[in-house]
Amino acid sequence: MFHVEHSPVKGRGAQSGQVPTRFGLAEREVDGDWRDYVASLDGPPVRLRTTVTEERPKSILTFNQSPDVPFDRSVNAYRGCEHGCVYCFARPTHAYHDLSPGLDFETKLFAKPEAADLLRKTLAKKGYSPKPIAFGTNTDPYQPIERDWRITRALLEVCLEARHPVTITTKSDRVLMDADLLEAMARENLVAVAISVTTLDPALSAKLEPRCAAPAKRLAALGKLVELGVPVHCSLSPVIPAITDEFMENIIARVAELGVKSVGWIPLRLPHEVAPLFREWLAVHYPERAGKVMGIVREMRGGRDNDPNFHSRMNPKGVWADLIRARFRLACRKAGIGREGDRPRFTLDASRFRPPQSGGQLQLL
Repeated sequence: MFHVEHSPVKGRGAQSGQVPTRFGLAEREVDGDWRDYVASLDGPPVRLRTTVTEERPKSILTFNQSPDVPFDRSVNAYRGCEHGCVYCFARPTHAYHDLSPGLDFETKLFAKPEAADLLRKTLAKKGYSPKPIAFGTNTDPYQPIERDWRITRALLEVCLEARHPVTITTKSDRVLMDADLLEAMARENLVAVAISVTTLDPALSAKLEPRCAAPAKRLAALGKLVELGVPVHCSLSPVIPAITDEFMENIIARVAELGVKSVGWIPLRLPHEVAPLFREWLAVHYPERAGKVMGIVREMRGGRDNDPNFHSRMNPKGVWADLIRARFRLACRKAGIGREGDRPRFTLDASRFRPPQSGGQLQLL
């Protein structure tokens, strides 16, 4: 159990940067007397600010062979995510940059301004074989900085030009900024969008995922995409026992009313540094039920905070997991949603792919 001696960090998911990492990064701890002395001179600590560093990778497509995800390639326009979801499974990747998976992950971001050019060159390569590219697999493609950088939009423009299929996963109604592209791609059966809805309680959302769009805005975005003819999926992700699971039935009923036909759920995952960060969050916001929450999580994960193994990591076991599955299936039946899987199964069209222009050269089709 964490013994937290500070107030909640407002507007951020992680409650500190002091989280042990697998790579032995240096940890800093300010002596209490010195902290009080500095505060008497300078006043309270300055509010955390988000910084963005340009990153210029040599490649942009990432390929995987995981049996647990329905795609074999993905694009991430950004590293780190200002949404600040405390449960984010991608937080540990920041440790590879000698940065904390805690507050650094949500305040020290990286943008890839050349992503669209790199994708264009990749798709233009001789022998490239198209399959749906997943956007938003590691960090959200529509996090707040997308409003200014517009890297995700540039990537979508390349895919529309090339008739390349795309799937998008986001927690933001900012996806509607690209409604024109999404509508055009949907007409060609080139896109499907998944929006995660974790809770219907805006106060809980503000603690759990502080810089995400409010739940009502995400629901509205789902409804708008349905109106535009864009295939949509609502993901109850993650389902956190004794914290968010109470909203499952109401979320499914609400999205069914909006015309959403595909719904799924993903259990809470706590890989590497995410586990201590989540435990700290519980100690700050829900100390009275922290033990219950982690007890259920561990029961579903074979006595551990996390199960990292293929197949089972997305398929928790035990009585609590079976109960959530039964509730989910029943809610889907009541809402008239036929498919009761845990991931979208949209069949997108890759048959009309055409290599995009690259380097000013026209392609022979």
